[in-house]
Amino acid sequence: MSFDTISLGTDPRGVATLTLNRPDKHNAMSAPMIDELAQAAAQLTADDAVRVVVLTGAGASFCAGGDLGWMKDQMAASSAERAAGAARLAGMLGALNTLPKPLIGRIQGPAYGGGIGMMAVCDVAIGVNTGRFGLTETRLGLIPATIGPYVLARMGEAMARRVFMSARLFGADEAVTLGLLARAVAPDDLDAAVEAEVAPYLTCAPGAVAEAKALALRLGGAITQADIDHSIGALVARWESDEAGQGIDAFFAKRKAPWAG
Repeated sequence: MSFDTISLGTDPRGVATLTLNRPDKHNAMSAPMIDELAQAAAQLTADDAVRVVVLTGAGASFCAGGDLGWMKDQMAASSAERAAGAARLAGMLGALNTLPKPLIGRIQGPAYGGGIGMMAVCDVAIGVNTGRFGLTETRLGLIPATIGPYVLARMGEAMARRVFMSARLFGADEAVTLGLLARAVAPDDLDAAVEAEVAPYLTCAPGAVAEAKALALRLGGAITQADIDHSIGALVARWESDEAGQGIDAFFAKRKAPWAG
């Protein structure tokens, strides 16, 4: 299967690399990318030759979050169309979160908004110590809705509340403290650090790994469909708010939003 916004390849060991491939847009997630990531998750799930998956980005950024053009389209859509768009995003995140293969994040640059959600669905994420991160949605009058269940599952409520609502940017060391990154390393050491996470899985029984991951998800308090549905509804409601319209308009007009002091 060929893709336009991502790339996917597997080495002879069975290590697949899934790359967000819109470097000119800082790998912001467009509607086609969301759909292609869901397709890639299904393909990886079905491929018994794949033992481990590494998720990374092309270029300087890991993922800048949701594509603002896609968000602007949501503002002009009907409620039903907005709900369908939010459901596709939620479905993609859920498919990656429950992928029956280890998912290792290779976070080679900054991540914002939905990019934090992509990090949170990884089983472990290793990032460069120069990275910058933030849940920046509230600056635009939006909220981290569909990524919320995964961010809270990764950070825990107390840690998440430090950064979930303020849009404050933070560095790699704080990302480790928050539980978002397992390790932060120098850029030149990133590949070796990721390989150190990958290699042990190649000595394990693939079926046992898949079942152990499923058990961890269940015992850790599995994200329910009700949680996902609530997050979709919350995102749609926020897209329909006056603040969201003002925030998106201000962004494209290159001016401050009304609430930005």
